[in-house]
Amino acid sequence: MCQFSAHPSRPTLADYIDIPDIYPAGRLDADSEGLLLLTDDGQLQHNISHPALKQPKTYLAQVEGIADAAQLTRLRSGVDLGDFVTLPCQARQVEAPDWLWPRNPPIRERHDKPTSWLALTLTEGKNRQVRRMTAAVGLPTLRLVRVAIGQVSLQSHPLWPGEAMEIDPGELSRLKT
Repeated sequence: MCQFSAHPSRPTLADYIDIPDIYPAGRLDADSEGLLLLTDDGQLQHNISHPALKQPKTYLAQVEGIADAAQLTRLRSGVDLGDFVTLPCQARQVEAPDWLWPRNPPIRERHDKPTSWLALTLTEGKNRQVRRMTAAVGLPTLRLVRVAIGQVSLQSHPLWPGEAMEIDPGELSRLKT
């Protein structure tokens, strides 16, 4: 979804947005949802996307199971995923967000397995990283929502899927630094 070029089996941004010369600043996996910044500013796109600049991105992950202290410590310390060890991140258990839209289709529910929510803030963004991290500590991700990029947050700017807004100039300048 985070590209404008055609894909044979799923919609892309070009199917929804008809504004010339804008590009996504970063990407979301096809199975993820949430905040995506679009821009015509190459420097802003670079500042958000380039791994060396370590722009923090916050995700809410609905996971199978309830995180214990050891699992949270592993997430915070960096997780060995086999092909790389993740950088330390912020990780905490949170309540289910009341402002979050319902998922379509709903996640699979198992009556014998409770679910819970984690908030994770990362400064790197490798392919399927959050899902791989939570799975590695025994908490498979069922739903993943990016809720913030830097200071731009869906909590302070509630949007539903498909909605858009312009970013405040102050927030925009903080993303550029």
